[in-house]
Amino acid sequence: MVHAIEQYARQDATAVALSDGTTSWTWPQLDELLNRAVNWLLTQRISPDQRVAVMGANSVHVALAHLATTYAGLSAVPVNYHLTADEVGYILRDAAVHTVLCSADVADTVRAAAAGAQVLTWSELDAAAGQYPHTSPPVDIAPAKPLYYTSGTTGYPKGVELPDQMFPGGTSMVEYVQRVIDSPIGTPGRHLVVAPMHHTGPMAGVRGILAGRPLVVLPKFDAEQVLATIGRERVEATMMVPTHFSRLLQLPAEVRDRYDVSSMRSIVHTGAACPVEVKRAMIDWFGPILVEAYGSTEAGTVTLINSAEWLERPGSVGRAMPGCELSIRSEAGELLPSGTTGLVCIKSAHRPSYHGDPEKTRRSYVADGVFALGEIGHLDADGYLYLTDRASDMVVSGGVNVYPAESEAVLRRHPAVADVAVIGIPHDDLGEQLCALVVSADPGADPAELVAWTREHLAHYKCPNLVEIVDFDLRSVMGKLNKRQLRDRYLTRTAVAPTPAGRP
Repeated sequence: MVHAIEQYARQDATAVALSDGTTSWTWPQLDELLNRAVNWLLTQRISPDQRVAVMGANSVHVALAHLATTYAGLSAVPVNYHLTADEVGYILRDAAVHTVLCSADVADTVRAAAAGAQVLTWSELDAAAGQYPHTSPPVDIAPAKPLYYTSGTTGYPKGVELPDQMFPGGTSMVEYVQRVIDSPIGTPGRHLVVAPMHHTGPMAGVRGILAGRPLVVLPKFDAEQVLATIGRERVEATMMVPTHFSRLLQLPAEVRDRYDVSSMRSIVHTGAACPVEVKRAMIDWFGPILVEAYGSTEAGTVTLINSAEWLERPGSVGRAMPGCELSIRSEAGELLPSGTTGLVCIKSAHRPSYHGDPEKTRRSYVADGVFALGEIGHLDADGYLYLTDRASDMVVSGGVNVYPAESEAVLRRHPAVADVAVIGIPHDDLGEQLCALVVSADPGADPAELVAWTREHLAHYKCPNLVEIVDFDLRSVMGKLNKRQLRDRYLTRTAVAPTPAGRP
C-alpha cells in the first residue's frame, strides 16, 4: 500500500503488524492481503450512496475489512454481532448496505437480514480477494466516513457519521494516511484492542496501523489475559472502559503481581463515567498514564483530562477540546452560570446530525448551533466539566427531579456492592420511585442495609426505596448502563407493588 503500510513492509519484513491470538500477519502479509481486498472491492460496483457493513467478533479480519473499505473509498458500517436478524436488517436497509463482510458464526443471521445485500464470510472474502492482484490500488481515491449506529436506548438506532477529529478524511488516500500519522491517535508503539470493534474507540487503534503502530486484538476481554498480553507483547497503549478497570482490579493481588505492565505508556478510557475510587486505584497501579476522553459518537471527543489534572479535580472529565465551545444550558437553551447543573451542550464547526432523521437532529439542538449531548452536569469556575447523569435517566418522583447517578455512586462505595444501576419504576403515589438493581459482591448482602446506607449519605428523596439483588450483568461490553432495557427487564420479571415508604 503506497505511502502507508508498504513502507513498513520494506523496513522490517518479519515484524508482526496485526495479530489476534490465532492469526498473525507481518507487514508484508498485511500489505498484500489489504491490496487484494481493496482491488476486489473496487470491482463490486458499489455506488457512492451505498455502504459496506462489517460484522463479527474481534479478529484480524474485522480490522482488515475496515481498512480495505476505507482504502476503497467506501463508507463502512460496523454492526454489533450480538444483534438479531431483525435488528441487523433495519441497519442494513437504513444504511443502504451493498455488501456485508462477516464472520462465519453470524453468517446465517446476516443472510436472514440481508434483503438483497451481498454477504461474504472471512474465508469467502479471502478466496474472492485472492483472485485479484496485490499491486497497490489507486491513491487518489478520497476516503468516505464510516456510519456508526447509536445504541438505540430510546428506540431504533440512528446512524451518525464520525466527525473529522475521529476520522480525519482528506481528498485522497495519501492525504488521509498523512493525517492519521500526524493525529494524536495515541502513544506510538504496540496498541492493544480489548473492546468490541463495532465501537468507535477500538477503531482508533486500527487506524493507528497506518502510522506504523502494530495492533494486537483480543477476541474478548479477559482480565488476566489482558495482563498476560501486555507483558508478553510489550504493549504500550490501549483503550478501555471503567468496567474493564473494575475487572482488572478484582483480580487477586498475587495474579496482578505476576505480570509486568511497565511497558504501558497510555491508557485512554471512555464509554461511561469512572468511579473515583476505581480510577484512583488504576493510577496507583499503572501510574499517571490514564487519559479520560468524554464525548459521543455524534459529537466526537468533547473533553480530555490527564491523570495529573484529574488527581487535582477527582471526578471531572476535563475541559473542552480546542475548537469546541462547552456550555451548560436549561432545556429551553438558556445559558446557565458556573456551578449550576443542566444540560451539557457543545458548539463547534462540526454540526452533529442523524442519518435520515432530520426531526431527531432538530430536537437535539437547544439553541443556534448548540447541540445537547444528552448528559446532565456542571462546569466549575475553571471550565472543568463534572457529569451528574444521563438526561434520559432522570426520574421524576413526587414532582422532584432525581438523578440516579448520585445514589449509584454512594452504593458503589458499599463493600457488598460489585455494581449497581438505579432505575425509576412506577409508583401509585409518587409517579416513579427509585429502585436499585445490585450485583452483589457478598452472598449475604442485605437490601435493607443498602437502603439505610444510602440514607446515611444522601437526602432521603435521592435514595432508592427498593433494592433488588440481581444475578445478571448490568452493563454492555462498553461499560454502559442501558436504563430503558434494565427497567423493561425488571418490570417483566417483577410484580411492582406500591411501596408504603413514600417520600420522607
